[in-house]
Amino acid sequence: MRRFFRVLRDEQGIGVVEMILILVVLIGLVIIFKEQLTDLVNSIFKTISSRSGSI
Repeated sequence: MRRFFRVLRDEQGIGVVEMILILVVLIGLVIIFKEQLTDLVNSIFKTISSRSGSI
């Protein structure tokens, strides 16, 4: 029983869990806003392409 409570108090794995949660949230945001992000990137590349001829 003491070993069980010792495992619960051990905080070594907390960093890994936090990183996984952050990644899940970021992936979720990308999935939700996929269309808007694609439109934004396409417009940025169009602007770069059109202005690169003037250099």
